[in-house]
Amino acid sequence: MTRRVFSLFAILVFAIIFADMVGDYSERQILSDLAEHYLVAVPRDLGGANVVTGILITFRGFDTLGEVAVLFMVAASVGILLGGTPGPEQPTEERRRPSELVENGSKIILPLIFLFGGYVIMNGHLSAGGGFQGGAVVASGVMLMMLAQPASRLDHGILSVTESLAGVIYVALGICGLWFAGGFLDSHILPKGEFGTLLSAGAIPVISALLGIKVGAELSVIIDRFRS
Repeated sequence: MTRRVFSLFAILVFAIIFADMVGDYSERQILSDLAEHYLVAVPRDLGGANVVTGILITFRGFDTLGEVAVLFMVAASVGILLGGTPGPEQPTEERRRPSELVENGSKIILPLIFLFGGYVIMNGHLSAGGGFQGGAVVASGVMLMMLAQPASRLDHGILSVTESLAGVIYVALGICGLWFAGGFLDSHILPKGEFGTLLSAGAIPVISALLGIKVGAELSVIIDRFRS
């Protein structure tokens, strides 16, 4: 009884706090000085149409590197905890087959998911998207593939090499920014190109592609570890 009363009291307190926050919320009608700075600086200095991607990959590039490192540590930890010796292979007839809808539908949807993931990764400097979002889309396609083909197995060795290689190149580009531009992960190591085109915004599309490869590989390994 005491536990229920305490739970109800905690819910009531949180409800009052959130109600007060919602009641005092008002949409900003004018941009702050910092927002105006970035809205001007990203298209002018970086040549990127997507301000958010420009901030994350260049102005906050070191923070983004830390976020990717955290994701790598999560993937490694999951691998250590769940990557034990696999059990005996079950006979084919004992495996749970997916429904016909999932099995046949995946053959049509999977190519579209992977294509859309690649599009989100490569166009992150032009529209909503980027490496993290595109990598998550690709990993969702891998999850669907596992559901549609339970007997399939991911090659963790290839994924690990791919993820590691993408990370090494990512850091190497950051060091190139220190030598040939104005700082770590400075996108000016490549020409800005024509604004609004695919080959624009300097090294931002390249860095975004590396992030997409790294994130997609890491999330795919995590998903596969939980399956096993």
